[in-house]
Amino acid sequence: MACGFRRSIACQLSRVLDLPPENLIKSISAVPISRKEEVADFQLSVDSLLENNNDRSRPDTQVQARKLAEKLKCDSVVSEISTGQGTVNFKINRELLTKTVLQQVIKDGSKYGLKSELFSGLPQKKIVVEFSSPNVAKKFHVGHLRSTIIGNFIANLKEALGHQVTRINYLGDWGMQFGLLGTGFQLFGYEEKLQSSPLQHLFEVYVQVNKEAADDKNVAKSAHEFFQRLELGDTQALALWRKFRDLSIEEYVRVYKRLGVHFDEYSGESFYREKSQEVLKLLDSKGLLQKTIKGTAIVDLSGNGDPSSICTLMRSDGTSLYATRDLAAAIDRMDKYNFDTMIYVTDKGQKKHFQQVFQMLQIMGYDWAERCQHVPFGVVQGMKTRKGDVTFLEDVLNEIRLRMLQNMASLKTTKVLENPQETAERVGLAALIIQDFKGLLLSDYQFSWDRVFQSRGDTGVFLQYTHARLHSLEETFGCGYLNDFNTACLQEPQSVSILQHLLRFDEVLYRSSQDLQPRHIVSYLLTLSHLAGMAHKTLYVKDSPPEVAGARLHLFRAVRSVLANGMKLLGITPVCRM
Repeated sequence: MACGFRRSIACQLSRVLDLPPENLIKSISAVPISRKEEVADFQLSVDSLLENNNDRSRPDTQVQARKLAEKLKCDSVVSEISTGQGTVNFKINRELLTKTVLQQVIKDGSKYGLKSELFSGLPQKKIVVEFSSPNVAKKFHVGHLRSTIIGNFIANLKEALGHQVTRINYLGDWGMQFGLLGTGFQLFGYEEKLQSSPLQHLFEVYVQVNKEAADDKNVAKSAHEFFQRLELGDTQALALWRKFRDLSIEEYVRVYKRLGVHFDEYSGESFYREKSQEVLKLLDSKGLLQKTIKGTAIVDLSGNGDPSSICTLMRSDGTSLYATRDLAAAIDRMDKYNFDTMIYVTDKGQKKHFQQVFQMLQIMGYDWAERCQHVPFGVVQGMKTRKGDVTFLEDVLNEIRLRMLQNMASLKTTKVLENPQETAERVGLAALIIQDFKGLLLSDYQFSWDRVFQSRGDTGVFLQYTHARLHSLEETFGCGYLNDFNTACLQEPQSVSILQHLLRFDEVLYRSSQDLQPRHIVSYLLTLSHLAGMAHKTLYVKDSPPEVAGARLHLFRAVRSVLANGMKLLGITPVCRM
């Protein structure tokens, strides 16, 4: 990929430098396009070569670049060799660039960029991604929404690269809240409301019983007794708990489907209440568990009593905590999936929790703890729907659809749509995802509905609009033109800029695969859309000679294909009309 150009350059360099081509491929990068001037297509950083050679003397890179360039020759692939600031630059034969890139995009389809030499020799791995993980009967807050879309992106990217991915939703489905819920449902619950709207009704019951328990000690006592019955395996209590859980999952599945997200496994803390006792026994047998005066059980990770390194694993009544259940879940997943990597996607507030969990796995003797990774993200402030603070994911989806429908109704360019509700939701979700993915995942940001739904500028609405416009172009002119094309018809600066940008897609995917940050792909797609928008104004298909129209249509078709590929990786469903 980069259509084999990178390898061709690496082969010529390897003869001069006496290094294997494989050692050079990742040092050759596609040059970002410039609006001011025509740039070369690839460059080799002399610095990276010196790193490869472990040369400690570090000679002047400018001189080194010039000396190296003098030893290289143009050939059927490279038409021009020049030097820059410590770089050797390569310009690809223009007609070869045009033909090869466009053919490769069409031939590889959804795999374009993923078959690159940058990914060659990449071993297929078993990867577990735990994300979303809301608490049954509690608010589905914005943190859960971020976890859902980020985890979905990571799973999509890993799957696209050929790994075997298991997506796990680890529900908060155990704990004292179920004591309150069990008691609350007996006091205020309605079976028909539970069946028709489980998440809404359980939340209402939970809020009401919390108020009652604060004022009435008998309600609090009854809730505690109900949870104890659950812990002891009482059949009636467990049957009610199971009904709450099953109905909630059914509704989650329906709502996640609207978001375009699926899970291979709905797990939960409840699965590990017994296995967490085994974890406590194992820690105890290794002499790592200490009892406190209060009767709780702790592990001191510092070994010297440092309060910040103490992790509590058991309450004074013998019940397990969140950390204990996470240890049990990790051990169980290793037995079940034999994973190479397990990724937890949660907010940065849980950073210390996961550091402690991974450290405890290490001291318990599980070397595979180093395969566990926490991907933290920042806090979103100010996301409110018209009803107020976000309580349910469905509220967000409904708000997105409503606002986007209103936006579309006010735009003069909006087409008559078969299913305006579905289109509005897909465009609105793209807007939300792009807003979220534009910066570093770790950054906090202030949410703004107005900014999310802008149709101009760097937004998800703009990406969807570009995709729909290019699809419309294909629909209008496509049939007669999309056979062969003449590369000589695509040598204008706008065409060359697009081709150079298409060339870089594999590098962008590679960078995101390394640091799991979607912003590289977002930035790439926004630039591609801006380039397509400028080209659309000057590279007319209508009223152009057939040969020129056909070539331009091929170019726009390639842009739309890569745009769709990138959007799908981000978790966005491209729309064809809007």
